[in-house]
Amino acid sequence: MFSVVVAACAIFGLAVGSFLNVVIYRVPIGRSIVSPPSACPGCGVAVAPRDNVPVLSWILLRGRCRSCRSPISSRYPLVEGLTGLIFAVTAARIGQDWALPAELAFVGGLIALAAIDLERYLLPRAVLYPTAGLVLAGLLVAAGVDDRWNRLAIAAACAGGAFAIFFVINFIRPAWLGFGDVRLAGLIGLALGWLGAWYVVVGIMVANLAGALVGIALIIIGRAHRRTALPYGVFLAVGSIFAIFVGSPIIHWYQGHLVR
Repeated sequence: MFSVVVAACAIFGLAVGSFLNVVIYRVPIGRSIVSPPSACPGCGVAVAPRDNVPVLSWILLRGRCRSCRSPISSRYPLVEGLTGLIFAVTAARIGQDWALPAELAFVGGLIALAAIDLERYLLPRAVLYPTAGLVLAGLLVAAGVDDRWNRLAIAAACAGGAFAIFFVINFIRPAWLGFGDVRLAGLIGLALGWLGAWYVVVGIMVANLAGALVGIALIIIGRAHRRTALPYGVFLAVGSIFAIFVGSPIIHWYQGHLVR
């Protein structure tokens, strides 16, 4: 049964990834994600259902529009495949738990936010707020069904704490991070806080480490300097997903050494 859940989440993730591509493209330019139907930006011909199968259609079309042969960005199959993979691993990590839908909504939102931030240095509220709403609704259901209100309280405290810390940093040094990062920190605190407060710590620490390493690497190869802005939301997303995937053994190892 467990393997069936993981496989179902992987397939569901591919479909969600296709929708996230629409969100990534349309939300930053203020277009509706509902209508009109997806179409080729080159010739305007609507995408046929047979050409809208995640990953497979892009491969069969060799990355080009069927009508005008304009190239289709490789971002589309990458987002679809990555979402399917992350959904599967998240399901394997969370298991058959009522909190699984909330965590899937969280990682799905992170993928969209990270892609937009990478392209436009923007974390739209139109993506962040609905994601937060879905995560909160899912955690409320999980808390109510399994009587885990204490976990929800911890998650809420982590959300408030992460938001407050990032708010203070933004207030003191707004050049270090934007207010979108402050909002995202609250969402991360909520979703990871359900798993435990240490998961929030691991997620943010890994985000900062990854950002520092990438920044240093870019400086070394001459692609950036000390004041070059980096899309911090991307690193927060990477750190958060890392915490979900492998946070447990890291936390257990640290706590074991702490006790000694």
